[in-house]
Amino acid sequence: MSKLLKSLILGLIVGLLGVVLSLTPVGHELEENLGLGLLFKLRGEKDAPSEVVVVNIDKASSDELTLPNRPVDWPRALHARLIENLLREGAEVIVFDVTFDKESDPVNDRIFAEAVRKARNVVFCEFLKKEIVPFGKLNEAPSGKLDIEELVPPIPILARRAAALAPFPLPKLPFRVNQYWTFKTSAGDTPTLPVVAFQVYGFQVYNEFIELLRKYYPGEIDMLSLKKDELIDSGKVVKFMMILRDIFRKNPTMADRMLAELQSSKTFASEMRKRQILTALIKMYQAPDSQYLNFYGPSRTITTVPYHQVLYLNNDMGAGTKDVDFRGKVVFVGQAETQPYLQKDGFYTVFTTPDGLDLNGVEIAATAFANILENQPVISLNISSHTVLILIFGLFLGLAAFLLPSIPAVIIIIGMNALYLYLALYQFRTAGLWYPLVVPCLLQSPASFFGAVIWKYVDTGRERQKIRKAFSYYLPEDIVDKLIMNIGDIRASTQIVNGTCLYTDLEQYTSLSEKMEPEELSNFIKQYYETIFGPVKRYGGVVSNVVADSMLALWVSALPDDQQRKNACLAALDLTEEVRKFNQSSPDVKISTRIGLNFGRFLLGNIGAIDHYEYRPIGDIVNTTARIEGLNKYLGTYLLASEETIEGIKGILMRELGNFLLYGKAKPIKVFELISRADKMTEEQKGLSLSFADALDAFRSRLWEDAEVKFHDIINKYGKDGPSQYYLKLISHYREDPPSESWDGVICVEKK
Repeated sequence: MSKLLKSLILGLIVGLLGVVLSLTPVGHELEENLGLGLLFKLRGEKDAPSEVVVVNIDKASSDELTLPNRPVDWPRALHARLIENLLREGAEVIVFDVTFDKESDPVNDRIFAEAVRKARNVVFCEFLKKEIVPFGKLNEAPSGKLDIEELVPPIPILARRAAALAPFPLPKLPFRVNQYWTFKTSAGDTPTLPVVAFQVYGFQVYNEFIELLRKYYPGEIDMLSLKKDELIDSGKVVKFMMILRDIFRKNPTMADRMLAELQSSKTFASEMRKRQILTALIKMYQAPDSQYLNFYGPSRTITTVPYHQVLYLNNDMGAGTKDVDFRGKVVFVGQAETQPYLQKDGFYTVFTTPDGLDLNGVEIAATAFANILENQPVISLNISSHTVLILIFGLFLGLAAFLLPSIPAVIIIIGMNALYLYLALYQFRTAGLWYPLVVPCLLQSPASFFGAVIWKYVDTGRERQKIRKAFSYYLPEDIVDKLIMNIGDIRASTQIVNGTCLYTDLEQYTSLSEKMEPEELSNFIKQYYETIFGPVKRYGGVVSNVVADSMLALWVSALPDDQQRKNACLAALDLTEEVRKFNQSSPDVKISTRIGLNFGRFLLGNIGAIDHYEYRPIGDIVNTTARIEGLNKYLGTYLLASEETIEGIKGILMRELGNFLLYGKAKPIKVFELISRADKMTEEQKGLSLSFADALDAFRSRLWEDAEVKFHDIINKYGKDGPSQYYLKLISHYREDPPSESWDGVICVEKK
């Protein structure tokens, strides 16, 4: 199994684990409580829209008015005066987040009701009463329980005169408030307070909305023909909204078509405010039954004015309110205490302060309204986008963790998390998009890293023991230890490794053995091997076999490794240079060494029996290496390598010599001559390589005359060149006996 495949498997496992975990209730809860909370903390406070104002019924107002700190006990004539002042200042909608379900002084109630009637823009909060009723057969133990939710409206005199009534249910502690109902499904799809308030606010574009709706909804509904004043007077605003909700739900594509029409319409091109309200209305009816709240900050982030200051707008006691422009505003009236111990309607949110100051219910209602107005609630990714994101992130984490060493992997994983967090925060800040954080950053990232570490550790330990056993039969212990540490991670098969084979042959060995005495020959060969062993060891190779004048050296690695192959090539170049120096130090004897290089997979095998074993690489690659070395005799060269050996290696000057079907082989290989290190090459060597490539192209194209001229030019310009002479002989032969039409340039070598 390749390293890339292992990394892909690890990434897929991490991705799938992330998807499964994030889709469980536990994963969702972690994301909502930790991930979403972190996004809010990193984003910080943001400006709330100026169209929303909270009038705070706080203790300061109670003290100023010498009234108890219980708003339900206040004379309701005060609320009438508040409404009159707000109307005079131009308030668009007035929303009371206070329940008036019990009658008070009749005179005060009538005064309050009359002010509400004249205003025509007051929305009251209904109380949603929940009761659990056991049910079962008569005279038997209850077989179950039934949850019943009942809307408790304000007293009739107020309910009849209000523009609309709506509940605003929120969970209490220990739950953190993250979302709100837009339409309460368990209460018959009743729209909630912020939604109803926005519909009343949206009556300023009522005619345009109905006209746009009729364009895409052909059905006839009597209520759509009513004017907005008729809806308010008849108390049918909520019923009207429920009908609209049903229309949008049954026609899921209608909202998008209406929005497209709105965006392309020239009518609203210059009326941005109307377009904004119409867009928000359409989105509101299109939205799901609940929405995540896009909080603006802690308590009082939304413009907040004390109740008593609004009550005294016309005298000096209301001086602090003169800076607040109520014109066109939606005013939410309710308790919003500024001290934790005074809060009676506080809810725990992400912006609850360290001293325990929660957001008040009226502030949450105002926040929901502001989200609708700005069309920017917090929106989580749909399940398909969420799944793809978690899978892809896990896949990249697996690749980085497994393909890279530990420290670079940690750096890359941290960088990936930082980039992901930046993009998630940017999307959250600009569009309210909520990307998961806990699973990818806190679970997938460490899981991928430690998973890769454990996998590598297990593989490395297993394969080191196998290689130790294989090498211990023929190498000293210290060399075995060094080799094992370099191998690191090997393929799962018993002793199959990736390696580069370097095979050498002393050209004049037969004649030397005839001329020298055995002792003299032994000393000479010893010096020769000392010469060629040096470059092999300097570049991390291991001498595997020495037979007479031939040497086989290996560079073994667990996986295909460019540096390992380059080391073998550099060792071969240095080896030729060391032989040249050897000749200079031994003027009586001049030798030449032919070298072949090949790369691939082979088996580290133990050959022998009883008490004698030899370690040898076993496989076709070894035999092919010897054939490549032997090809030097025909080409007049001294250092040849297969394409597999030099592929992707830089810093070495080489030239392609052609495709050869070596003796006894079924598949041709492409052979290259290694000439020099790139930093030591001469212009002559570079020119020879370029000229030879041009001549070889002509030969492969069957342009015999053109190729012959070019090969002759090489010899004339650069002197004796074995490969050029070899191809000139081939050209002469092919002129007399041309290759078949299907010939693909492969040259058959019929001898070793």
